[in-house]
Amino acid sequence: MPGLIELQSLSKTFGSGTDAVHALGPIDLEIEEGEFITFLGPSGCGKSTLMLMIAGLLAPTEGAIRLAGNLVDGPQTDIGIMFQDNTLVPWRSVRGNIELQLEMRGLPIADYRERIAMLLRSVHLEDFAARRPYELSGGMQQRAAFCQAMVHGPKTMLLDEPLGKLDAMTRESIRRDLQALWMEQQPTVVFVTHSIEEAIQLSSRVAVMTPRPGRIDRLLSIDLPFPRDFDVKNSAEFAEYMRSIQEVFRGYGVI
Repeated sequence: MPGLIELQSLSKTFGSGTDAVHALGPIDLEIEEGEFITFLGPSGCGKSTLMLMIAGLLAPTEGAIRLAGNLVDGPQTDIGIMFQDNTLVPWRSVRGNIELQLEMRGLPIADYRERIAMLLRSVHLEDFAARRPYELSGGMQQRAAFCQAMVHGPKTMLLDEPLGKLDAMTRESIRRDLQALWMEQQPTVVFVTHSIEEAIQLSSRVAVMTPRPGRIDRLLSIDLPFPRDFDVKNSAEFAEYMRSIQEVFRGYGVI
């Protein structure tokens, strides 16, 4: 039985002729429903390009993407997307920004009151629902953006380096929040990062990518218990996954 997301001989080239840049692929991969898979690779390897193609915001040059068996040939509306730069509007409160997602989809806000409250509690923003984004720290803004992406109950989440601009302590805190929400609600999560530690901590599988053009060099199943707290991160097993992935990148001269 095919996976929820199918990447079939997927490739992307920008430009043409002598100016052509082969950015990504070919990639063949099936992503199962409910899994947390991370595409891990150096800057410029096409991770964000891949994310945009899965979302239907960028067309592949070759190959195809299928979501729940349907060909992705345009923007997808039944997914949640979160980027490194959040999409919060400054003139709305945190709650108002979350509700904006529902308004844009034509969904009745009254039906989602309890879900909004649950999401805010889960990321410790229940006391900041009336605040504007400029009144929040960067980490709090990203938590609000995550609620915004999750409020309509998407079964698939695309997260493109959402923690990349945060300090180390804030990143760790939001990783725990993200992990808890995934464990509780089991959406299919496609995550992009260049942090080896982050990929191992969060993922059920890690696709280790080559430098441009980005291809999958190694696909690792991360067999560690959830939640992955500090005890798990300090384990010999965690260190071995770190070493294995570092060896791949050393082979390409990335680290």
